[in-house]
Amino acid sequence: MRAEGQAHIDRIEKALALVRKSLDWERALRRFDELNARVEDPTLWDNPKEAEAVMRERRRLEASIGAVNEITAEMNDAVEFVELGEMEGDDETIAEGLSTLSELAARADRDKIQALLSGEADANDTYLEVHAGAGGTESQDWAQMLQRMYTRWGERKGFKVELVEYHAGEAAGIKSCTLMLKGENAYGWAKTESGVHRLVRISPYDSSARRHTSFSSVWVYPVIDDSFEIDINPADLKIDTYRASGAGGQHVNTTDSAVRITHQPSGIVVASQIDRSQHKNREIAMGMLKSRLFEEEMRKREEAASAEHASKSDIGWGHQIRSYVLQPYQQVKDLRTGVVSTAPDDVLDGELDPFMAAALSQRVTGEKVEIEDVD
Repeated sequence: MRAEGQAHIDRIEKALALVRKSLDWERALRRFDELNARVEDPTLWDNPKEAEAVMRERRRLEASIGAVNEITAEMNDAVEFVELGEMEGDDETIAEGLSTLSELAARADRDKIQALLSGEADANDTYLEVHAGAGGTESQDWAQMLQRMYTRWGERKGFKVELVEYHAGEAAGIKSCTLMLKGENAYGWAKTESGVHRLVRISPYDSSARRHTSFSSVWVYPVIDDSFEIDINPADLKIDTYRASGAGGQHVNTTDSAVRITHQPSGIVVASQIDRSQHKNREIAMGMLKSRLFEEEMRKREEAASAEHASKSDIGWGHQIRSYVLQPYQQVKDLRTGVVSTAPDDVLDGELDPFMAAALSQRVTGEKVEIEDVD
């Protein structure tokens, strides 16, 4: 096999190995057989909600398992095709086989990412909070840059992006905001973005044009529905109302319609000012609280199940995950995966998929991704 063909084969096999590992291949095969048996049970649809969940899981496993088997079979056929061409000295046959392997490698990479989005809530919509760190205007401006970055990323993915909560900065930028991104696998894609994001640049607010370092925190958690049971004791809640803030104009309320809920046992605070109705904002905030508590439980389970996630370093608030350097050189580097971009303007304009894909892969393999540049 020529070096070009072997490179394609190695790429395919590496992608398929990651898919198998993310699925827990043997368990997935057993589970698929169990689901097929349940689908044949005529009493399944006595509970429509349960039946829909079974069918949804079955479709996901069928697609993932089928894709692995299909790519494997087509790869073996292409390899035989190339080897036949080499034996007969037929360059046209070799080129056709190599072209097929190249296409299969690209497909395997796409399927790899799809398989990584198979967590319990990965398919759900997501909330994404941004909070400015210490540093006043500098950090607040950086927080607003992050808000714009995630908004543009969501729009690139075809998600609907809504601003749920917004707390304006004192001079510029924002102190905090909460976005809701609606679309397939919104949480699955965004979940690796939780952590501290660091910006290094020449400050536009410094008359001496000195270089400043700013920090902002991002927290991501899934939107959940009533199918996820979360028990909340009303006595544990502190509920405050306040006047919504914003950039001005007709969308700023003149009544105390915004709602902030503090879950006192956990210290979790959520807020909504998206609606003019205090009742509606309270309902939205309660949904956000349930989502935060659900995400906290998922995180604990993940840490307990995986030794490499036993500490909070990967997803904790205090963990710096990415550095954005605009001066003296231009580079965005993910400190977890090693992925680097030398086009920070593109990243800040929403070009985040390479970083997210590498972080998703790392969650499965536990290995640092060796990619020097994503441009």
